[in-house]
Amino acid sequence: MADISKIRNFSIIAHIDHGKSTLADRLILRTGGLSEREMTHGQVLDNMEIEQERGITIKAQTVRLEWNGYELNLMDTPGHVDFAYEVSRSLAACEGALLVVDAAQGVEAQTLANVYQSIEHDHEIVPVINKIDLPAADPEGVRQEIEEIIGLDASEAVLASAKSGIGIDEVLQAIVDRIPPPKGDRDAPLKAMLVDSWYDPYLGVVILVRVIDGVLKKGQQVKFMQAGTTHLIDRVGCMRPKIEQLPELSAGEIGFITAQIKEVAETRVGDTITDAKRPAPAPLPGFKEVQPVVFCGLFPVDAADFEKLRESLYKLRLNDASFSFETESSAALGFGFRCGFLGLLHLEIIQERLTREYDLDLITTAPSVVYRMHLTHSKNEPAQVIELHNPADMPDPNRIEMIEEPWIEATIYTPDEYLGPILKLCQDRRGIQKNLTYVGTGAHQRAQVTYELPLNEVVFDFYDRLKSITRGYASFDYHQIGHREGDLVKMSILVNEEPVDALSMITHRGTAEARGRGMCERLKDLIPRHMFKIPIQAAIGGKVIARETISALRKDVTAKCYGGDATRKRKLLEKQKKGKARMREYGNVSIPQEAFIAALRMGDES
Repeated sequence: MADISKIRNFSIIAHIDHGKSTLADRLILRTGGLSEREMTHGQVLDNMEIEQERGITIKAQTVRLEWNGYELNLMDTPGHVDFAYEVSRSLAACEGALLVVDAAQGVEAQTLANVYQSIEHDHEIVPVINKIDLPAADPEGVRQEIEEIIGLDASEAVLASAKSGIGIDEVLQAIVDRIPPPKGDRDAPLKAMLVDSWYDPYLGVVILVRVIDGVLKKGQQVKFMQAGTTHLIDRVGCMRPKIEQLPELSAGEIGFITAQIKEVAETRVGDTITDAKRPAPAPLPGFKEVQPVVFCGLFPVDAADFEKLRESLYKLRLNDASFSFETESSAALGFGFRCGFLGLLHLEIIQERLTREYDLDLITTAPSVVYRMHLTHSKNEPAQVIELHNPADMPDPNRIEMIEEPWIEATIYTPDEYLGPILKLCQDRRGIQKNLTYVGTGAHQRAQVTYELPLNEVVFDFYDRLKSITRGYASFDYHQIGHREGDLVKMSILVNEEPVDALSMITHRGTAEARGRGMCERLKDLIPRHMFKIPIQAAIGGKVIARETISALRKDVTAKCYGGDATRKRKLLEKQKKGKARMREYGNVSIPQEAFIAALRMGDES
């Protein structure tokens, strides 16, 4: 039985690549969670193959450490903007946070976003300045930056280098001294928060819980208050990072339980777990529901894989509550699913996991955001507002009174020399500048730009362009600020006068022509030549705004005529031309899968 005053629950928050997973590894090693030999790869807690390859954390992970008689529960959180949702869940289970800042890079956009989330949860924040052994490190400058930008007192910030193991004991001491112990009453009715759940092929659904009041024991009958289901607990334990079974979890502790649950869908994140016989009077406040921001279609290359894709999506959804999908069909691509994601990185990772873990070949349609259509009153239907996830379902333009699109507020931090190109990029994407200030001093001085931007201009390739024009030095964070009216049109792509629904998109009238021209030029290079001429057109309604033509493959029918009468050659060529025209009427153009994929990767449009 744990003494509640000796428990510390904390998370590690930071911008991408500032070293939180490496620090987590060091803490595990220092407290004897694993031996040197067992630390086979870096980032013990990043156990997904993709996490290791990309060097990012996607799922928040928990581990229990023992140090000087204290029980430390550590949560490693993702740093990428798409996974801010994972961060908010982890923070809700903790009393404090280690804020890791890179001694060479300083405070960045994501650092701020995560710190503000942490402050909202009333956390005690311990600044850790990491990577102090780098040649470019400037701990004093970063200390000032933390105080100026975030407003935290950094005079007692811990200086450390997770990679070389400098300052690790000081970090542990700061956790014990500065992060408050949890509050909770062991004798009150059980109240535990469901922080996360994942599917394990041997144990069924494993549920990560933070016990607020009461005790969780093996063999106890518990009730999930939001879902309304009851289950019998068959295992209670914690991760050190290996699984260790315990007799009970009491107030203030973080651990896991299993209860022979088959579907993760039954375990809603943020739900309150209580004793079935002696329930808590009211559930915990829980989390706000996560809203998908970007939608796109996923289709199997081989139509026979449709069922396999459905099963794989169900399995992925087991471990990722923020991902949603529904079936859809397309004339060009057959049956598939319309999926909702938190952002482009989330989309990319789900797509990669499907290809890798489930061995599927997929086609992804162009990503789109959720538009609001205000429809006028007609004699058959009343005026109404509908949400549009798929450009192919756009209603008749005559009925649309106005279209609203989602807007975001973006904060970009950048070294001064890249400011010009960034402002131009935001202007080109219909951005409205809100603010421009400078933070830091001397070599650490950077510009902080705030822009309002339409989300559909950001989902294509804004982040990639931003990284390439600033050589990776800029950092970017955003949050949604609601919908606004826009002059938007649906652009269709026609190949051989047949619309290809998978390539249709909603775009702003001002940029439609440039986009259409880019798409036609790209398709011209991608679609192989046939025996007849193929026109490729981009159209808005009935008006064609761009066109390219793929010339036909021709057999040299006049090869056998040498010299002599020109009319004979003409006759043969006329005959060939008629044949080509007839062929074009009946011929159908096969667009290879690679062409779809390449055309949908909206590269640099300029």
